[in-house]
Amino acid sequence: MIPSTYPPKDEIARLTARALLEIKAVHFNAETPFTLASGLPSPTYIDCRKLISYPRIRSTLMDFLSVTVMREAGFEAFDNIAGGETAGIPFAALVAERLALPMTYVRKKPKGYGRNARIEGAMTEGQRVLLVEDLTTDGGSKLSFVDAIRETGAVCGHTAVIFYYGIFPDTEAKLGAHGVKLHHLCTWWDVLAEARAQGAFDAATLAEVESFLKAPRAWQDARKA
Repeated sequence: MIPSTYPPKDEIARLTARALLEIKAVHFNAETPFTLASGLPSPTYIDCRKLISYPRIRSTLMDFLSVTVMREAGFEAFDNIAGGETAGIPFAALVAERLALPMTYVRKKPKGYGRNARIEGAMTEGQRVLLVEDLTTDGGSKLSFVDAIRETGAVCGHTAVIFYYGIFPDTEAKLGAHGVKLHHLCTWWDVLAEARAQGAFDAATLAEVESFLKAPRAWQDARKA
């Protein structure tokens, strides 16, 4: 069912942050930083994939994502919803169901040969495709998925995510230069504000997280192994 009413964007951000904290998808550790896929340290880690195991929260956030896209991109802006392998697939399916649109997914690497070697499902030339993912950090991985979609002859000018880091200033510019608009529900700043409001972590940890969010590259450079 297509959602017809929804709260303002700032309330969506707060409620999304609250939900992520509630299911313990948010992890802060200032003393023993996490190692990201890039190999760099971080006092923050988020696992949006946990959402698929919480039906009430999952349903609410997918309503939020659907209405965010309709509000920011248009009610008739898309013909196909594509998920990025693998984390984006369940969320793309849920958004596609709400918007009553076909769903496809994009492989990280080709399987087989031909122009559509990375696409599973029916995607045709000229279709306007929304790429759905769980999150984005600096936007880099989105560009590969977008290129795979465009190689089919389809159009992809939008990507929607549940969580956007919101701390790397060139992310939206990088996507914009590639002709892609980013839509998201909340950022680390929203999570930090809600974590403080709830007292979810001790003050020292939250202060260290804020230090990282304000200057992530400098924080990482100072703690490289």
